[in-house]
Amino acid sequence: QVQLVESGGGLVQAGGSLRLSCAASRSILGINVMGWYRQAPGKQRELVAVITSGGTTNYADSVKGRFTISRSNARNTVYLQMNSLKPEDTAVYYCNYQSGSFDTWGQGTQVTVSS
Repeated sequence: QVQLVESGGGLVQAGGSLRLSCAASRSILGINVMGWYRQAPGKQRELVAVITSGGTTNYADSVKGRFTISRSNARNTVYLQMNSLKPEDTAVYYCNYQSGSFDTWGQGTQVTVSS
């Protein structure tokens, strides 16, 4: 099994930047998809960005051009660089790992963007 621990959340003013990290408890080599999702109060969890083990990425339309997902297999870590943050980006951000039928989530990290 893989355990995920997110970090890097916090409070930032609109227009600012944050970088989230998701550290896996073991190697992330192999066929898998890792991603970031978010959930704002009163809303459903939604996809932010995903990256495959081959490096293919996909983004929600709302973050395209502002957020960048990347991964370091050597460090067993996935990152989410968030620039030009908006108040509507405020949410708990969750890391996800999927490989075959295995699917696991981190505990989440809060991102708050003030106007």
